[in-house]
Amino acid sequence: MYYAIIAEDIPDSLEQRKQARSAHLERLEALKTEGRLLMAGPFPAEDTTEPGNAGFTGSLVVAEFESLAHAQVWADADPYVKAGVYEKVTVKPFKPVLP
Repeated sequence: MYYAIIAEDIPDSLEQRKQARSAHLERLEALKTEGRLLMAGPFPAEDTTEPGNAGFTGSLVVAEFESLAHAQVWADADPYVKAGVYEKVTVKPFKPVLP
């Protein structure tokens, strides 16, 4: 089943994001390689795909896991969590409908 991992950043998280980004992306690439990643990306702090120094306000990952518990364990181990980027992380079951 798919699960949505919705993370909200602490204020002014850009520097912490930069430091942990490569490790964060490495985990996402592993999900992609395994065919389990539906989508992933950040929420820009401004209405643009390149927010510059404004940074990001959070992230969304939608991926397939064995269970909600497995998705939560994966989310809790994210390098952004360990780096203090995320203030709150919510994991929910997700049902893809379209496209």
